[in-house]
Amino acid sequence: MTDTHARPYLRGITPYLIFLVVTVTLGPLQFGFHLAELNAPHDAITCKNRQEKPSDFLLQWLPECLPMSESEFAFVSSIFTLGGLLGALSAGPVSTRFGILISMRIATLASLIGASHEALASHVSMLVLGRLLAGVGAGISLVVVPLYVSEVAPPQSKGSFGAATQIAVNLGILLTLVSGYIFGQDSEWRIALAVGAGFAVLQGVLLCAVSESPAWTATNRDPELALSILKRIRGTGIDLAEEIRNWNVGTPKTIADELDSLLFEEESIRYGAMSPSTHKETTKQVGFLEVAGSPQYRPALIAVVGVMMAQQLTGINSVMMYSVELMSSIFPTTSTLLTIMLSLINLLTTILCAPLPDKLGRKPALLLSITGMGFSSLALAFSMLFSIKILSAVSAICFVASFGVGIGAIPFILASELVDQEASSATQGWGLAANWIATFSIAQFCPMINDALNSKFGGTGWVYFIFTALALISAIFVVCCVPETQKTGHVEEPWERT
Repeated sequence: MTDTHARPYLRGITPYLIFLVVTVTLGPLQFGFHLAELNAPHDAITCKNRQEKPSDFLLQWLPECLPMSESEFAFVSSIFTLGGLLGALSAGPVSTRFGILISMRIATLASLIGASHEALASHVSMLVLGRLLAGVGAGISLVVVPLYVSEVAPPQSKGSFGAATQIAVNLGILLTLVSGYIFGQDSEWRIALAVGAGFAVLQGVLLCAVSESPAWTATNRDPELALSILKRIRGTGIDLAEEIRNWNVGTPKTIADELDSLLFEEESIRYGAMSPSTHKETTKQVGFLEVAGSPQYRPALIAVVGVMMAQQLTGINSVMMYSVELMSSIFPTTSTLLTIMLSLINLLTTILCAPLPDKLGRKPALLLSITGMGFSSLALAFSMLFSIKILSAVSAICFVASFGVGIGAIPFILASELVDQEASSATQGWGLAANWIATFSIAQFCPMINDALNSKFGGTGWVYFIFTALALISAIFVVCCVPETQKTGHVEEPWERT
């Protein structure tokens, strides 16, 4: 990218904006961390590799491991997704009433308490409670953080910044796999789980310096304060007029009057020509049930929910959550390291492909991503079925790389582009609720279906034929039901609202 082409793209990107994005995406990072944290230390946690040796100082008051059956361990793993669903359902109403910043602080507190319970668990029920609370925090974060990032990102680079959520998730998965590999023996698994609490403490401290979303502030509090926040985020010399008009505060005439005052009379902002009630006029927020029952928002809601479900049903978490188990028959001595490598590739691909949604468009990037995952699933199924190790490794790499091209990041930004701010939290809440249900289904049933198919037909990898079919269905859905939003950031006809 030449300097001439890069300059417009970089306009409005300031150190404070980078600080905001890094801080708030520590929430999705914790989602990725907790999602995969039980993968590598599975045997150590469940006492499968327990060794008779003198206890260290931790074991003087905590058990070395927590004996449980495979079904109990599956429940412990999947309860995190139930907490995520609860968090996603509550995030919309909380963020609508109290603000996105308050929601992120609540999520951080839930994550801190949950991770602490996990690391200090003295019995299985305590571990379950910790996973549930950590899930609540993650569910809230995955609703509000993408909205916040979309609202603070410069208009010309919203797609690239939208990838920040998925980058953070992938980084969290990578960190938990590495920590599990290092601290996956004996009672050291508690250290790996305690890292999650450390991330929560760090985010809680950094959130003290984070501003509320300017769009939420303009809609719910004070346009003047919102403009002040936006100026701090964007820096000097940036034309903010069009961005502020998209806030839809009050009537069109009110917007024009306030823009004239706020943008061109900054030294002495006065509202003498307007009554106090006009100045404080805000847009009515659309509730969780209201957005589902409104014909005005229904097409956008269907698109968001469908793409959010496709993100999980195409099978990414079959690799991220159960790759050690699924690959152990093919790579018995290197499956854990292969999982770490796949996670690293997923992270790097997401970073490198972050500009694609802005350059290709949201819809082409989604289709390219889903198609790549479909073909990779098919190749992975055949490679595992016939024990072709090289093809298995290449297929798994292509699988996670395809995920990073589009389906990993784009679903998180669709809600903010398909509906206006007053309905974005509720729409995002519905989408994340569907995402968590799909995640729970994969976490709970993928190993069971995989074992059943392998027992019935022989060999391994049959479950990836199912993911191939789901990728095909997802691609058809995107073609038929998801509009392109890259150019305008709004839904085109016949979705355009009057």
